[in-house]
Amino acid sequence: MTNPNNPPQFVRDLMSVGVATCSPETPVIQIAQILLDKNLEALVVLDEGEGHALGVIGQDELVKAFHHGNAEDLKAEDIMRDGTPQIPPEIPLTAAAQIMQDQGVRVLFIMHKAGGIEYPAAYISYRHLLRYLTAFKDGQWQSDALSDLGIKADRQSPLEIFIQRREAARERNRRK
Repeated sequence: MTNPNNPPQFVRDLMSVGVATCSPETPVIQIAQILLDKNLEALVVLDEGEGHALGVIGQDELVKAFHHGNAEDLKAEDIMRDGTPQIPPEIPLTAAAQIMQDQGVRVLFIMHKAGGIEYPAAYISYRHLLRYLTAFKDGQWQSDALSDLGIKADRQSPLEIFIQRREAARERNRRK
């Protein structure tokens, strides 16, 4: 956040960097597990060849698949919502909330374009907005309540993340 004494005003101040993704061939049960494990509203389905965003699978799509009774047999491409609801990071939070309401979605993605490929780089969800609302205690702004969000969030470096994932993979291999 730009100023710890003032509440976030823009999507970039509250978004989470990094987006969960899957391939079109990912089983629906695995997608449900990812959403539960990471406490997410949705993930983006990426084209396996180019890496372009093809669509989104959220909790609503998973519940619909469950309702139809054949979720165990379905893959991401079978239930994904085409397109990726997206916004730029420079818009006000109130505008993002209105866009979510207008589009009937609980998460919006901030896309990045590089090398002719557009892919999801960050997201903002209902959960972000609810956390924002609860960051006011006794009429005062609690800047530390959202220190893990936004473009200037406290987060691990890509190298630290790689090392953690590598060590976790090594541990799983040792147990086999």
